[in-house]
Amino acid sequence: MKNNLSKNPANISQTKINWNDVQSRMKISFGNDVYESWLKKLNFVEEFKNYILLSVSTRFIRDWITSRYLDQILKIISEFNKNITRIELKIHEINDDNTEELNNSSNKKENISFIKDSFLQYNRIDQNKTFDNFVIGQSNKLAFEASKKVTQSLAHYNPLYVYGGVGMGKTHLLNAIGLDLKKNNKIMFISAERFMYQFVKSIKSNEMVKFKDYFRNTDVLIIDDIQFMNGKESMQEEFFHTFNALIEKGSQVIVSADRAPNKLSRIQERIKSRFSGGLVIDIQKPDFDLRFKIVQNKIQELTLLNLNGIKISEEVKNFISSEIKTSIREIVGAINRIVSFSRIYNKEPSLSEVKVILKDLLNLSENNVTIDLIQSLVCKFFKISKNEMLSSRRSRYLVRPRQTAIYLTKILTSKSLPEIGREFSNRDHTTIIHSVKTIEKLKKNDLELSANIDTLKNKILYNKNNEI
Repeated sequence: MKNNLSKNPANISQTKINWNDVQSRMKISFGNDVYESWLKKLNFVEEFKNYILLSVSTRFIRDWITSRYLDQILKIISEFNKNITRIELKIHEINDDNTEELNNSSNKKENISFIKDSFLQYNRIDQNKTFDNFVIGQSNKLAFEASKKVTQSLAHYNPLYVYGGVGMGKTHLLNAIGLDLKKNNKIMFISAERFMYQFVKSIKSNEMVKFKDYFRNTDVLIIDDIQFMNGKESMQEEFFHTFNALIEKGSQVIVSADRAPNKLSRIQERIKSRFSGGLVIDIQKPDFDLRFKIVQNKIQELTLLNLNGIKISEEVKNFISSEIKTSIREIVGAINRIVSFSRIYNKEPSLSEVKVILKDLLNLSENNVTIDLIQSLVCKFFKISKNEMLSSRRSRYLVRPRQTAIYLTKILTSKSLPEIGREFSNRDHTTIIHSVKTIEKLKKNDLELSANIDTLKNKILYNKNNEI
């Protein structure tokens, strides 16, 4: 990505995006966890004719967002301005003017106070992630009990090392520990990425002594996503000595990662050995019972937030619990999407609608939804042959199935109108538009047709055995 961008005024778009609206939409689409952890860090800089310029504070954040979320963010932005076809991200680090003032100040107490305030603003403790609202199942029960034990007896086992895949609840547990202990202890809860940032910043501003003092004088050091320290030798050296100093004085160290200590790549062997010397616990993928409990709890939580009586059928709850197995975060994100749909359309979503809403999460890729599949399933449903459907005949018993197949092709694939027309015996794109609009209009009053389309959507999107 280019950071040196042309500022030609003639290239600036006339239609300005409201960034607050985009942020609200991202929060709904990605869920609160992803938004708060990553997307909230995006800052609007400028909008141009066909692209938008955003900034983030570090290269790491830029690369993380680019690799995981950029395509979906662009899709959201294009909903507000269809002319936007790409996003440029630049690095805009926090201004160090205050640090320079520190170096010129003669009042050491004020200097130390400022440094502490600077670190504390990155303390990641979230008041909403508690032990009480952590949903317990067989896959995470041991990790939960160990985390509770830490709050009852510091350094009972030291360090506590919790690992598991993305979105399994590691950060929630670390946060709950911090909340419980902060009443009577000095807590530092920081991500490995933020620890790196503070380390580099302290070197640049000649504040390493204060950096060491601050992190080594805490009662409890909680570091999230330790795997992101990989390859940073000088920082690993500092972390190793900080770790040792804390253990020696009886402070508690708690670490999370996405893999076991011996599986960490480009981390010093002595650090991995120290991690292994404590209590190492993994959080496994949630089983069906835990996933269902999470679905129930999230819906109940949203209902308590006065979202006007959310209604989600048991069939949909069971479907989500059965099919979304990757992570708890994805389950929560799925519920957020469904609830948003329910609020926007003021209706309880059907199972077929849910499958469309969650299409990407269910890995129901567009490659599996072909026009040929749609045509074949529609023909089978209406008991007509494909030759009849694609013919020029306009008998009523053929027209409606043909229009239904065209409508389903339009909403379930990204094919253009001319492409759809070619697959339906070279029909003109105006015929395709007419078919789509006809079905959309009829669906509002024809309950039987609406039900038939829902049934067909279900068959198309969830054609497990490739049955036609």
